[in-house]
Parts: sequence; C-alpha cells; structure tokens
Amino acid sequence: MSKLNSTPLITPPRLDDPSLKSTWSHRAWVATGCTTVLASLAASLIGSIKSHIWLEPILSGFVGYLFADLASGVYHWGIDNYGDASTPLFGPQIDAFQGHHKYPWTITKRQFANKLHVLGRVITYIVLPINCIWHDQPVMMGFVGMASGCIMFSQQFHAWAHETKSKLPSLVVALQDGGMLVSRSQHAGHHRPPYDNNYCIVSGVWNRVLDENKVFEALEMVVFFTLGRRPRSWSEANSDWMEATVVDSPAMVN
Repeated sequence: MSKLNSTPLITPPRLDDPSLKSTWSHRAWVATGCTTVLASLAASLIGSIKSHIWLEPILSGFVGYLFADLASGVYHWGIDNYGDASTPLFGPQIDAFQGHHKYPWTITKRQFANKLHVLGRVITYIVLPINCIWHDQPVMMGFVGMASGCIMFSQQFHAWAHETKSKLPSLVVALQDGGMLVSRSQHAGHHRPPYDNNYCIVSGVWNRVLDENKVFEALEMVVFFTLGRRPRSWSEANSDWMEATVVDSPAMVN
C-alpha cells in the first residue's frame, strides 16, 4: 500500500455489488487467456519430446516463474506510487488498487473471472503472437508459458494471501507455507506501515531481495530526477488509505 497525504474518499462496495460479479465477457477473456497459456506449455512439451531435451525447458519454466514474481512487484510498485484514475490505460487498475488498500478483504469477495479477466486479456494479446512465432522453440515456450500463467493468476494468488487459512484449500496452504505462493503473513506486511514493501504477489520470493537492497527507493529517485514525479511512498499515509475494519464498513455486510 502506498502513502498519500490526500486522496478522494473511497466508498466500500457492498457484498452484492455487481462490480464484484463475473460477467460472460470476463469469463470469455479468462478462457482465452488460459487457452493461450496452455498452448505455450503444450508447445514446450511437444517441442521437448521432438528434440529430446528436457532440462532446458524445465529450467526456463522456473526462470519464468521467478520472472513473474519480479514483474508483479515492479508493476504493483508502479501503480501504487504513480498516476491516478484518469491515467490513460492504467487508470482503472490504479483506482482499483487504491480501493483495495482501504478495503483489502474485497478481493476475496470478487468472483474468479472478475479478478482475472484484465490479465487474461493482456496475456491473450501479448502471448498469442509469441506462440505463433516461436511455437517450435521449447525453451522459449517453457519460459513464456510459466511466466504468463503465473502473471495471469497473480490476482488469485493475491486473493488467497488475504483469505483466512481455514477457508483455503489445503494444497494452497501448503504452497503458501512452502514459499511457492505468496503467504498471508508476508503480504500482510504490505498493508502495514510504512506501506512501501512486499510488492511481489506471485511467490513473494523477490520481496526480501528488493526491500533489503532498497531497489524501489532507487527507482523512485531515478524517476524523480528524470521526470520530476514524486512517488506516493514519500508522503505520509492518509486515513483513506489505511485499512478499514469490517466494523468501519457496514456496507460490506448484506
């Protein structure tokens, strides 16, 4: 969560708010995104069988998994700290993440396709052409398939990091405890002062590296001295950005 000294009042959504529901358009984009990811992985598998190489595609898939976590952190940092709802292209995402910081539990109330449709669309547009061009390159497809799949499902991993342990499938809990998915305790640090750390939401493996080495602070200095833009993380937190409790938000109760 970012720190602001002035933000517009963010109204908590109701549990029956249509904005939390999945539409057929959402489901269609998730379906196309999943199909695109599966096509990448299938191309990697088929190419591995034909070329009799296995180690390289597996390693490239692992690199893709690591890349997805890093990419989620960089993107999360960017939309947390720069722009607003009127920003071209990224405005809706910036607005949504600002609302999420005030009422983080709403992500657990969003239906599946509602959470993933934006990333499903992005993955379709970006990865489909890659599949067409490099479909016969198993190493490349291993990286692309794993990276795009983890990026697409990052919002689901994020939602699980906000869910209570008792409501999660045992497999998800095991993956969180094993460090394969971002854990609830680790991501909770992002929603506590100073609200400028633990940005990665796939596995969270990069969070400690990025935070201890002050990577985002360095990037903020680069942006400031080149573009003159101050990140929100340089300002004191406003109450509109601090997490509200359910008691504070009766609108979340049916």
